[in-house]
Amino acid sequence: MPSRPRTFRQVDVFTDTPTLGNPVAVVHDAEGLDAETMQEFTDWTNLSEATFLLAPEDPEADYRVRIFCPGRELPFAGHPTLGTAHAWLEAGGEPTGGDIVQECGVGLIRIRRDGASLAFMAPPLRRSGPLDVDTVDRLVRGLGLDSSRVQGHQWCDNGPGWQALLLDDADLLLSLTPDPQVLEGLDVGLIAPSARDGIDFEVRAFFPGNSGMTEDPVTGSLNAALAQWLIGAGIAPDGYRVAQGTALGRAGRVRVQHDGSDIWIGGDSVTVIRGEVSLP
Repeated sequence: MPSRPRTFRQVDVFTDTPTLGNPVAVVHDAEGLDAETMQEFTDWTNLSEATFLLAPEDPEADYRVRIFCPGRELPFAGHPTLGTAHAWLEAGGEPTGGDIVQECGVGLIRIRRDGASLAFMAPPLRRSGPLDVDTVDRLVRGLGLDSSRVQGHQWCDNGPGWQALLLDDADLLLSLTPDPQVLEGLDVGLIAPSARDGIDFEVRAFFPGNSGMTEDPVTGSLNAALAQWLIGAGIAPDGYRVAQGTALGRAGRVRVQHDGSDIWIGGDSVTVIRGEVSLP
């Protein structure tokens, strides 16, 4: 099938400075692309995710998006949600209501504007509760941890099935090197309190990639699920600020806010590349 040009943006998310956040590739006008082509393009970009904008099927939605990471499609992901909304607005999208409503694999996601920033409402968890003993032991071994440094653990599954540990110190968290053989197949989320000015917690995220474990620079879905856990348990305050990507030389910043019964995950985004891609 002959290729045709489609509008493209590469958006850096959770930063207002290009190259310091987490990039997402956004293909506009993705009608006619099949899942195989979307996956092939995602793998080719060598980014953690790519998204494909489509006309909504739900009448309440402003647009529909399919989200892919290397090797698989995701029902939901956080930084692609904010990056796609940023690209959609920049391309002239106008929400029908006060908030933007995104349709994706987990259903409808609300996104609100706060000046130049965007924030998504955390979707319901698919699975929560403490991890089993064997999984905690596997995580501790795979991260080279002393188990006494683990202050809590939890399923944080909101599409990606994050298995999360709360550690006692941010410096420890930043020093860790995961063992890809021990942690094979796991989506691992780590959080620890931070003493840095203006930062309340440091976060790291690891997931299976095309060549072992991959570290995600900044992760909206994980931060959403962590907030539901930690705020719900009274461990974290109703509003806090996260640094992520530090170990990779990035400076991702995530804002968490508990508003009524909802938790919102927000940050800045900036478009770094605009142009066209040729896809069937």
